[in-house]
Amino acid sequence: MSRSELNQQGSMHRVCVAPMLDWTDRHCRYFHRVLTRHALLYTEMVTTGALIHGDVARHLRFNAQEQPVALQLGGSEPADLAHCARLGAQWGYSEINLNCGCPSERVQRGAFGACLMAEPQLVADGVKAMVDVVDVPVTVKHRIGIDQVESYDFVRDFVGTVSQAGCQTFIVHARNAWLKGLSPKDNREIPPLRYEWAYRLKRDFPHQVIVLNGGVTTTEQVQAHLTQLDGVMLGREAYHNPWWLSEWDAAFYADQLPPVAPMDSPAQAAPAPLTREGVEQQMVGYMQREQAQHGTPWPTIARHMLGLRHGLPGARHWRRVWSDHSLKTLPPDQVMALAHRT
Repeated sequence: MSRSELNQQGSMHRVCVAPMLDWTDRHCRYFHRVLTRHALLYTEMVTTGALIHGDVARHLRFNAQEQPVALQLGGSEPADLAHCARLGAQWGYSEINLNCGCPSERVQRGAFGACLMAEPQLVADGVKAMVDVVDVPVTVKHRIGIDQVESYDFVRDFVGTVSQAGCQTFIVHARNAWLKGLSPKDNREIPPLRYEWAYRLKRDFPHQVIVLNGGVTTTEQVQAHLTQLDGVMLGREAYHNPWWLSEWDAAFYADQLPPVAPMDSPAQAAPAPLTREGVEQQMVGYMQREQAQHGTPWPTIARHMLGLRHGLPGARHWRRVWSDHSLKTLPPDQVMALAHRT
C-alpha cells in the first residue's frame, strides 16, 4: 500500500499498541493480532546501528499476519536512517517511525530519542532522507518537551519544522522528557500529562494526523480523546491487560465480528466469538509452529500472554504454570492442560 493510500485512511492510527522495548517483539505482536484485527502494532525500537552492523533478519523478521505493523527506528544520522528505512520497507513494514521520545541515558549517549527534540532540523533532515527512499509513511513519536522547561511553542515549532520534511503523522507522548534526574520509568509517571497540548497541535496542524500517547487506560478515555484527535496509542495497560484488546474492534471500529485467527493453517469455518481459551489454544498452535520452524522455546512466547486471565478465578495458578521454566521441555499443549488443572 502506498504512502498516499495509507494517509488517506484516517483509521490507520485510530488505536495503536505502543513500541515497548523488550516487550513488543514479533511473538507479542502475533498475540495482540489474535485479539484485534484493526489496531496498528509497533515493533520495539531498533537502532540503526543494530541493523547496519547486526543481524538484519533477527531484528526485522515478522509474521505477515501481524499487519498492519510499523517499524520504529532509533537513530539520528540521515544517511543511516534512510538505509534502515529502506530495509524496513523491503521487509514489508507498513510504516517507518522515528523515536524522538525515549529519555534513557543509553539512548542519549547514542544521540537519539528525546534529546533529538532539541534539534528539530536534524530530525527534519532524517525524515526527509527516509521519505525520499520509501513508499510507506514516515512518522515521528515524540514528547511535548524536554527537561523542566514547559512551553507549547517548543513542541509546536518542532512539529512545524518536521512536517515540512514530509512527516504527516505525529505520535505525541503528552509529557516532557526529563533527560537528567529521572529513570525511564519515572519519566512515564512524574512529568505532568498535558493532553490539551496535543489537542492544540491538532488545531494548529489540522491536516496532520495527531495521535495521543500517555496515561490512557480505559475505553472511555480512548473514546473521549478520539473526539479531539486522530488516534490514541496504548502501552503498558494494553500489555498487562491484553484481553482489553479483544474489545477494541467493536468499541473503536464498529466491527462486531470477532478477530480472525491469524493462523498459518487453511481457512477456518465461520468465526466464533472470541474466548480466552480460544486465544490460548491459538497461541499453543503458534508455539508449536515456532518450535518446529525456528526452534523457539515456548516460554519466549508465553511470557507475553501472562495477563490473559487477569482478574479471573484461578488466574494465579494459570500464570504460575505458564511461567514455570522447569516445564520448558514439555510440549505447550501439555503445559496448557496443566494450567487448567484444578
